[in-house]
Amino acid sequence: MSVIQKKICLLGDFAVGKTSLVRRFVEDRFDDKYLSTIGVKISRKTMARGYGTLNLLVWDLAGGDNFDSGSSYLRGTSGAVIVCDLTRHETLSAFERYAAQVRAVNPGSPLVFVGNKVDLVEARAITDAELQTVCAALNGSFLLASAKTGEQVEETFLALAEQLELH
Repeated sequence: MSVIQKKICLLGDFAVGKTSLVRRFVEDRFDDKYLSTIGVKISRKTMARGYGTLNLLVWDLAGGDNFDSGSSYLRGTSGAVIVCDLTRHETLSAFERYAAQVRAVNPGSPLVFVGNKVDLVEARAITDAELQTVCAALNGSFLLASAKTGEQVEETFLALAEQLELH
């Protein structure tokens, strides 16, 4: 059995829930206190796969316009999860910018797009159709997740892991 290690990055605007998604995935917990990530926070998650073990090094990157597209944080990344907040329409338009930044560093990197906060049904501002249109233009598909409830969080990272194995 082999052990493979891959670096993945989480990208998205401020307060879309990147840190909460990582915390739910790695530690299976949720904290509703908001603390903005400064720079990068690195976590590790080991996943049993058919060929052996996949060690994911999850880089949770600070979001927003101040994120440097030439950032050394993206060097060596094997793939990325790009996140929007389903309650804030403006976070969807950032998908294209973050996808371009990852692909500028590693053109073949698999990307998984996720609409977070699907549990906030009444506050939802982004439709499935809008997500489908944006993600199709970026040659990707999307998942709807909730870091709070755990819905589709594991599946988000599994989708990326499967694409990494094909890559």
